Amino acid sequence: MSLTITAIPAFTDNYIWALINEKNKQAIVVDPGQAAPVAEYLQEHDFELTAIWITHHHNDHVGGVSELRELYPMTHVVASSEHGVEPDQTVIDGSSVRAWGYGAQVWAVPGHTKSHLAYIFDNNEDIKHVFCGDTLFSAGCGRVFTGTMEQLYNSLKRFSKLPDETLFYPAHEYTASNLKFGLAIEPDNQYMQQTLLEVEQVTAQGRPSLPVTLAHEKQVNVFLRTDEDSVIDGVKAKVELSDTKPLTVFTALRQLKDNF
Repeated sequence: MSLTITAIPAFTDNYIWALINEKNKQAIVVDPGQAAPVAEYLQEHDFELTAIWITHHHNDHVGGVSELRELYPMTHVVASSEHGVEPDQTVIDGSSVRAWGYGAQVWAVPGHTKSHLAYIFDNNEDIKHVFCGDTLFSAGCGRVFTGTMEQLYNSLKRFSKLPDETLFYPAHEYTASNLKFGLAIEPDNQYMQQTLLEVEQVTAQGRPSLPVTLAHEKQVNVFLRTDEDSVIDGVKAKVELSDTKPLTVFTALRQLKDNF
């Protein structure tokens, strides 16, 4: 099967990820916060929308669902009962969804929101594809709204146990700003320095910096590096820590990023 995954830009920095089956000209989109960019892309390439997968309830992720349903009445919407979109298939942690004979496992990854989900898509290749919404960003993670710091920390720990070659598809182009924050914590991280240069070149050409592998994120994402001495020292240089447990360091990092 000829299956591709592409980013449809929306708003100023959102990506609506589209899974495309070239053979039957069908598409699945993840988190369509806007309908127009999706409809334009589908019409341009003569694709039929068959499903929508939702990670969480924020409007920049669900705002285009109702209009896309009108345009494509056969679209199958997959979401939590708490995502505000009246799903055709209600999913929770441990659920699975099907796509052209392949499967995606649904994970609960709360923190950014309490009902945040991720879709771990496996098309029988060696690499898993994770549609992680706003839980994990390249070199960063989501701000805590209706979840908790501990939930977000545990969600990232769960991601970190996937194979290193796993590809992550975050929903925002925040990579450069996240790397700049990371370098404020780990100024001597040469991998991060080089990545920032590469990301700025790529995005200046109008191309996404995503997806990224888990192995890459373990090198550049301070929120996955909370047990590294360089990260602990970088945080301690900015705030006083009650201890250096990973969750304590993570919480301090997230609070520092909120005000960066």
